[in-house]
Amino acid sequence: MIVFKKLRFKNFLSSGDNFVELDLNKTHSTLVVGQNGSGKSTMLDALSYALFGKPHRNINKIQLINTINNKAMLVEVEFNVNSVGYKIVRGLKPTICEIWKGDELINQNSHIKEYQKVLEQNILKLNHKSFHQVVVLGSSSFIPFMQLPAHTRREVIEDLLDINVFSKMNAILKENVSKLKDDMTHNSHELEIIETKIVAQKNHIRELEKISETARQEKQKDLEEEQVELNLLETLYVEIQEDLLSKLDTELGKLAKKRSEFEKFEFQFQSKIKKFDKDITFYEENDTCPTCDQEILGSTKEHKLSECKSKKEEIERANTNLQQELSTISAEVEKVQVKYFDEVKRVDDAEKLQEKIKGVRRRIQTIQNQLSEFGAGMDSMQTARDSLESLRDSQEICSSERLKLAEDKEYNTVISTLLKDTGIKTKVIKQYLPVINKLTNSYLQILDFYVHFDLDEAFKETIRSRHRDAFSYDSFSEGEKQRIDLALLFTWRQVAKMKNSVATNLLLLDETFDSSLDAEGVENLMKILGTLDNDTNVFVISHKGELLENNFDRKIEFVKTKNFSSIA
Repeated sequence: MIVFKKLRFKNFLSSGDNFVELDLNKTHSTLVVGQNGSGKSTMLDALSYALFGKPHRNINKIQLINTINNKAMLVEVEFNVNSVGYKIVRGLKPTICEIWKGDELINQNSHIKEYQKVLEQNILKLNHKSFHQVVVLGSSSFIPFMQLPAHTRREVIEDLLDINVFSKMNAILKENVSKLKDDMTHNSHELEIIETKIVAQKNHIRELEKISETARQEKQKDLEEEQVELNLLETLYVEIQEDLLSKLDTELGKLAKKRSEFEKFEFQFQSKIKKFDKDITFYEENDTCPTCDQEILGSTKEHKLSECKSKKEEIERANTNLQQELSTISAEVEKVQVKYFDEVKRVDDAEKLQEKIKGVRRRIQTIQNQLSEFGAGMDSMQTARDSLESLRDSQEICSSERLKLAEDKEYNTVISTLLKDTGIKTKVIKQYLPVINKLTNSYLQILDFYVHFDLDEAFKETIRSRHRDAFSYDSFSEGEKQRIDLALLFTWRQVAKMKNSVATNLLLLDETFDSSLDAEGVENLMKILGTLDNDTNVFVISHKGELLENNFDRKIEFVKTKNFSSIA
């Protein structure tokens, strides 16, 4: 329960630089009187401004500052909530907004709107509209419950029944639904991306699988065949590279040397044959020695001729054998020369053979590279398969998350149905509507207005007369409307007290007795005020002070002196 204790204000509307101070819980009933413009209703505006940052009447905030001093406007209100003391200080020029809990200033780091929200939702637990339905009944800018639109009526009832928590939950739910929608959209996109990656990865694996074991074996076979050819070519090349030319050169040299020796012998043989021919000719043609002129004897001559011929024949035979040897050597030389020329040709072919060997080696290297690529391809395929498995795991996680999000969506749909105006709040309101209607009708009877008032779940009224004719609120006169407004005001206070939601000690009636109530209505209203608990502090602002003052415990009179309002 909220117990308002003290209200102080200065430089607020018509008040001056000295504080106007009101004890709000001093007496059970207080009559506030004064001339028009003396500042009676200022207390309503000050209290509303202190609590909610806006006045009771339709006045611009800047107009709240006293136009003469035009600075240092300040309003303070002290109250207890469940025995915990609070104080609110609010002002302009300079701007100030402080909420004190005992001697501790509540953190002001947040924005002023958030600061005000803390006050309304966590401390007062009522808003501006509910405050004016439960605490204030005024004739100025006050809008009675029956003149409020349906959605505002609902807000007031929800505050009274302390079920606006469901509206807050619904607001939070809407935020969660919005976030859930974003999460589901993100999840769908992520799942779509993963599925696209899986398809691409499968295609990649199929491409890698084209390099099969059969292909590898074929490459291995090609490598072996090329290796065999390389071995043959290298063996042939080694044979060609043997130093056959050198051997043939040596052999030709030996043959040439042998033939030279034989030719030398042949020359010697020819020389000797010529010498023997000359000697034979000499002995055959000469009988006397030309040197000593001695006669050559016949026997000597025969002997010499025989000897020369015999030696000549011997040399000729030797020469014939030598010629045969020379022919043999020439034939061998010719053979070796043929071999030599063939070997030279083979040496020329060696370069071509070497190019072939290089070609085979290049082919072998290509095959080996392909086999290496095959091995790398097998590794890549394993990596690709691991990647595919990882993508499938991600897909499963994403799908599980999608199911959870869908489940959360279903839960939110159910919760949303419960939190809608037609949901759980309607069930709670249904339980209290009979109580609300019963209290309203009882207060209407006290006010001598004998109609049957009924609010439905949509907060639309049905008012029936004794003749059971159905009327609406607008069908009645201003005095009858005010009786309905008063009945609802006291009903709301009684419901609030039952729920202990926005129950308060303060009741403010601004010129209620001065408007459309007749003498009988005034008397009946006083009866209702007389039934209120002693912990209720009623302030009645009225011009009819002389008629009402005997009915109140205290009277406060506002006067205006030198354009400033004060309490006399």
